[in-house]
Amino acid sequence: MTVSGRVHRPEIKDAGPAIRAQGGTTMHYTRLAAAVLGAFVATGASAQTSTDELYEKAKAEGEVTWYVAQFTTSIAEDIGQDFTNAYPGVNVNVIRATGQVVYSRLAQDLRNGVAQADVFSGSDQTHLISLKEEGNLLQFSPENGPKLRKPYLDFEPDGYWYTTSANPTVMAYNTDLVTAEEAPTNWTGLVDPKWKGKVAMSHPGFSGSTGSWAVLMRRLYGDEFFEQLEANDPLIGRSLSDPPNTLVAGERAIGIGTLATVTRLKNAGNPIEIIYPEDGAKLTLSGTAIPANAPHPNAAQLFVNYLLSERASDLMVTYGLQPMRPEVAPPPGAKAIDEINLASPTQDELINGVQPVIELWRRVFGA
Repeated sequence: MTVSGRVHRPEIKDAGPAIRAQGGTTMHYTRLAAAVLGAFVATGASAQTSTDELYEKAKAEGEVTWYVAQFTTSIAEDIGQDFTNAYPGVNVNVIRATGQVVYSRLAQDLRNGVAQADVFSGSDQTHLISLKEEGNLLQFSPENGPKLRKPYLDFEPDGYWYTTSANPTVMAYNTDLVTAEEAPTNWTGLVDPKWKGKVAMSHPGFSGSTGSWAVLMRRLYGDEFFEQLEANDPLIGRSLSDPPNTLVAGERAIGIGTLATVTRLKNAGNPIEIIYPEDGAKLTLSGTAIPANAPHPNAAQLFVNYLLSERASDLMVTYGLQPMRPEVAPPPGAKAIDEINLASPTQDELINGVQPVIELWRRVFGA
């Protein structure tokens, strides 16, 4: 096993829009302090408030702090900037980390009575389920909630979170190092000895999406899959967005990644191609919720409503992400969700399987 650190990489082309050039950033990382203690706590379902009313109240609050794992830092910052462009006077503080890390930070805040996060966009559904069961989420009803594509409606029928990311986990290969004929066609290709020293992976102990992928692999192929993968000496990053960048840099030949990351890199002209595994791309929907003690509850609801908007879907498609709204076409260079063979863990498998598979991973890989 090789664990990736900071390494010199050749330039990787970025297809994302240059939103950050529009008058600078409004991401403020330093205004997060204990002064927000003792803020708003929800006591039940909130009646739907119009967007105009929410905006007026949100302007009075002035900011929203977003704990996010679903998107890379640059994408999250661009989303935050676009929100502020749409709603001047409401700034976004982006706190981005991998799924397990950002959830741990929120859980620590809650244990310590710290009201800091306004919006939580996790990548592990079990985190949202735990937060709901513990009474730590606001029940709310955004205007755009019923307007999503059908596969994403009623992800959480009680209104504690809404689908904001549907990003399948796929495989990919470096087209300068691997031909289409040589590329594997299913997940077991990752453990084929022919690829020893040539595989790029992410870590389920840090990435929530990788955790759910590992649950699926364990169900499909058993514990021996991980033992065979370890024998192939993969280069392991933390985030699921790391392996595609490793492939583009030429440090490994094949690996896993999110469809959005691979699509974005491919459309930017990098030497990478998507593999839709015949045994099923892993899809788990990722939701966004509002902590019950959010210090800026109106700005939080406005921001979630924005994430569910046609405008946000238009922006996300430019990054290779699947749109949440039916009015917006999928990104070029990628299949639509309904064209992909999917193999998804069940909710029970996620609840009962993520932590055990992380422990299995650490036993097998030693880290």
